[in-house]
Amino acid sequence: MGNEFYRAGDERSARVRELFTRIAKKYDLVNDLQSFGLHRYWKRRLIRLARVRSDERALDVCCGTGDLAFMLAQTGARVFGADFTENMLSVAIKRGEASKPPATTDALPLVSGAETVPCFVQSDALALPFGDASFDLVTMAYGLRNLADVKTGLQEMQRVAKPGARILILEFGKPDNPAWRALYFTYLKLFVPVLGRFFCGSASAYAYILESLRNYPGQHAVAAQMRELNLTQVKIVSFWGGVMTINYGEKPSA
Repeated sequence: MGNEFYRAGDERSARVRELFTRIAKKYDLVNDLQSFGLHRYWKRRLIRLARVRSDERALDVCCGTGDLAFMLAQTGARVFGADFTENMLSVAIKRGEASKPPATTDALPLVSGAETVPCFVQSDALALPFGDASFDLVTMAYGLRNLADVKTGLQEMQRVAKPGARILILEFGKPDNPAWRALYFTYLKLFVPVLGRFFCGSASAYAYILESLRNYPGQHAVAAQMRELNLTQVKIVSFWGGVMTINYGEKPSA
């Protein structure tokens, strides 16, 4: 029997939105627990690999509660975060409000020292509300696996990227070693749903991770699709034998 939150085809987006609406308030806590806090290290590695400059515009697609967007903003870049789940964005916006200096009513984004509060917008990753060639950097963390159409998601990231822009995707990987992959999938099957039941009241909400990963093309196929989009400097950065991966590519300069 499949997971209640995983459906192929037309129901895909609606089920994903239902999932993240349910777990939004506990999302960051469970991320820390299930990864033993390592997701923060992996995101910092993405930031370093992105080589962000303070004069750049960056877009974080499927930004969720804003974790990566806030990390990008700490570089001084002008950051936008896009997600289609209202509850997840509500958490991100509250984080942004909390980071404002006291007694200010300025609208987001707000410059405070060297940091800029991200501007969050509700939008579908498959139809981003931005013009062509709008951003110097486009990122995504733990979102590509959830899209109804991975190829369209990549095309949208490529479309809104400026010539010369970097595109980086942090995602659960599929280890090449069969034994290591089996052990990893067993962890996702047996331990992670327990966290979901205990902290979110739903084991299936986190059993979804394994179900979606099984149906995800994986880091090598994503790299191949990035090359098909004529991205250059395409590479895969793997952590822990492919448990987590970053797909990297650059849009050719004009």
